[in-house]
Amino acid sequence: MAQCPVAGKRPGARIALTLLCLLSLLLLAGCASPRGSGEVQRSSDPGIAGQWVVVQRGDTLGSIAARADVPLARLQRFNPDVNPNRLAVGQRLLIPTQQERAPSGGPYRYQVRPGDTYSAIARRFGTTPARIQSANPGVEPTRLRVGQIVQVPLRGSGSAVASSSSSSGAASTSRSSGSSSTPARSASPSPAPSSLPASARNWPWPLEDYRIVRAYGTDNNGTLQPMLLATNRGARARAVADGDVRFAGSMRQLGRVVIVHHADNLQSVYALCDNLLVNDGARVTRGTPVCEVGFSNATERFDLLFDMRLGGKPIDPRRVLR
Repeated sequence: MAQCPVAGKRPGARIALTLLCLLSLLLLAGCASPRGSGEVQRSSDPGIAGQWVVVQRGDTLGSIAARADVPLARLQRFNPDVNPNRLAVGQRLLIPTQQERAPSGGPYRYQVRPGDTYSAIARRFGTTPARIQSANPGVEPTRLRVGQIVQVPLRGSGSAVASSSSSSGAASTSRSSGSSSTPARSASPSPAPSSLPASARNWPWPLEDYRIVRAYGTDNNGTLQPMLLATNRGARARAVADGDVRFAGSMRQLGRVVIVHHADNLQSVYALCDNLLVNDGARVTRGTPVCEVGFSNATERFDLLFDMRLGGKPIDPRRVLR
């Protein structure tokens, strides 16, 4: 540490020496300070484990693995459709958690995420729902819990077959997106089921006062867009049917989200929420308020992203709602 000489009796000399000491200390602090704010730093961030991350300029699969503190091989096997030599800016990668494993040839140890079904997991890793169900005899496929660990046997003895990558949760849409926003998907969605259960009829809309600003369907690029409803300040989204809350929390790009599982393998998703009014694991009845609709600075509206799924596959809510 810099040593400052003792000042003489003259006031001017004491002031000058004091300023010199302060300047020396500031220079030393500057030399020891971290990199300038203009330089991008991507240190280890284990907090991204289990999340979807978006590839930024300069990212490599190795650098992302280092940030997440997971083995490179595990990261690559959890993203079997990704070409490590051709990462694209904006591409999404699923970061495995420390509890997950991906041994060569399988079975993989997979942690269930919001909205997951055996069908969605099977598509991701190039296997079949029947193989997953057979490997998990004590697990009910229709009652998967977020955070639950399941075994995922692969179709063959090698690594997982490349398959279309899609988020197993709700369709991704940024809170700041407007009616023309595009969820990040790398492949065309699976076709919606042609028939619906008899119970999926004449359900109420999630909002009492709403306007459809984006209908369910594909955009000009062939990307599936979930429904977006505009409403008023203070509006509350309500459960469209009886069910169990399987997720109530935050998701990247979706803000606060509620996912309710209903009878006959149906799910409803309420995203871009502000305050959540239900807890994970709660039982709700039709009309129960699940969240307060949030405000979008980009659109200057109160928007609710509403999605419905059957067996994990998206369906047009208008086929179910009255």
